[in-house]
Amino acid sequence: MSKKPSTVAEQQDWLYEISPHKPLLDFNFKEIWRYRDLLILFVKRDIVTVYKQTILGPLWFLIQPLFTSVIFTLIFNNVANVSTGTVPNFLFNLAGISAWGYFKECLTGSSGTFTKNANIFGKVYFPRVIMPMSITISNLVKFGIQLSIFVGFYVFYVSSGASVSPNSNLLLFPVYVLMMALSGLGLGMIISAFTTKYRDLTKLLNFAVQLLMYLSAVPFPMSKVKNDLPEYYWAFKYNPLAQIIEGFRYMTMDVGLFSWLSFFYALGFSIVVFLVGLVIFNRTEKSFIDTV
Repeated sequence: MSKKPSTVAEQQDWLYEISPHKPLLDFNFKEIWRYRDLLILFVKRDIVTVYKQTILGPLWFLIQPLFTSVIFTLIFNNVANVSTGTVPNFLFNLAGISAWGYFKECLTGSSGTFTKNANIFGKVYFPRVIMPMSITISNLVKFGIQLSIFVGFYVFYVSSGASVSPNSNLLLFPVYVLMMALSGLGLGMIISAFTTKYRDLTKLLNFAVQLLMYLSAVPFPMSKVKNDLPEYYWAFKYNPLAQIIEGFRYMTMDVGLFSWLSFFYALGFSIVVFLVGLVIFNRTEKSFIDTV
């Protein structure tokens, strides 16, 4: 004689079980897909609310890289006489700033995941990794808008007779975008985990990002450092972010230093830092609510 289930829990199959005991390297695609509507909602929120009460609105997506490129052109190219070869100075700077801007926004945006969303995390369950993922996706939309401006100036300079053209490495464009996203998301999740206990990191992050921008050769070509300051070239050579920026310029304008070793080095770094960030993020989400 079979025994009938005595509780409601025994009479139904659970969709999933919320438990503090789960693998550190946990990236449940099935569960994230189940919450895809929430992911889309967060993406829309990030895009719409940032400039909702501003006069120019989404135009800031375009103004920021344009003004920064103009300033870099005036300071580094006109005043400091930094040569960009046959590539127009403004176009060279716009390429670097566009690529760097996507990484920076992913990093700074996801670095405050726990502290900025503690109230939401403490009230309702959903896969926490959706929050930094939504920031990365929404910034991808902004990057697409800024990239269209870069393409517009690119066409303008080419039609004006500038000696600039893409090469076959342009096929690697999705990979470079993925490297920017994984690097920014991974580092952002690591910093987000540590800021739950050490809020000073939030203050240091802005300074560190500015310093990292120069160490990533955003406003000048790596060949300039290699030729003029060879004793410091190693700091740029082994900086995977500098390799990403340089690779982005190389495939779009056929200028700069490129090697497959550097490419796979930057790719490996982005994957590793993402996995490390995911492990630390998953470990922190179990108990961060007690320290925030």
